[in-house]
Amino acid sequence: MEHSHHEHETHHEPTTRAKLKLATSATAHCLLGCGIGEVIGIIVGTALGLSNVLTIVLAVILGFVFGFALGLIPLLRARFTLKDAVRQVLIAEGLSIAVMETAEVLVEVYTPGVMEAGLGSALFWGGMSLALLAGFIAAFPINYVLVGRGIRHVH
Repeated sequence: MEHSHHEHETHHEPTTRAKLKLATSATAHCLLGCGIGEVIGIIVGTALGLSNVLTIVLAVILGFVFGFALGLIPLLRARFTLKDAVRQVLIAEGLSIAVMETAEVLVEVYTPGVMEAGLGSALFWGGMSLALLAGFIAAFPINYVLVGRGIRHVH
């Protein structure tokens, strides 16, 4: 008796609930790395009096660095080679980080006064919180699709 390839796949297909849980966890994991880098970049750029453009560039670079680093650590602990770990992180984290960073930057730039507010200002921290929330919301569907395709896993 011949079984189709599709029949075998259905036994391994995660439920919608499992995909939602994995996507939420993966997005939160991504947000942690991006958020740490983003906030550090904005704080440093603001403290140094850098222009808004330079501050955002620094924040985005650090968001990617921290996001990738947090993605690499568990893979290296799981004895992936550096090459395989980097490849996996580029695929699984890269798109999520890019979407998250884009949403965060758009909120920071287009929320009036956030980029001009000082580090002691509630407006600054409120804007940063709003940006991180927007980043999570924007990246969640990406992670949901990646989880559904078996590309994105939580470490």
